[in-house]
Amino acid sequence: MRRIITNSLNRLGHEDVLEAANGREGIERLTDAAGAVDLIITDWNMPEMSGIDFVRTVRALEKLRDLPVLMVTTNAGKDDIMQAMQAGVSHYIVKPFTPDTFKEKVEAALAR
Repeated sequence: MRRIITNSLNRLGHEDVLEAANGREGIERLTDAAGAVDLIITDWNMPEMSGIDFVRTVRALEKLRDLPVLMVTTNAGKDDIMQAMQAGVSHYIVKPFTPDTFKEKVEAALAR
């Protein structure tokens, strides 16, 4: 899925993409690259740290708290979406998604 997201971002003209294998690694990479990141894209279901816990951690860190977060997940329930938004997710996409939907959500998140 990370490869699909990265390729989709590249096709949209976003070629400088940082990746992390899990939420803990993501926090480390974001902390190291603070100020150089414009958008976080995460999944709900990840090893070592759930996407919800990842977003809560991001929102608790002063230098990261204002970054837009796009969650891409199979969790499609209304309660899941509400929980994600309460945790600080800016935009939400349910898998599977179309390239047009992805483009729309990325552009909306970056326009924030």
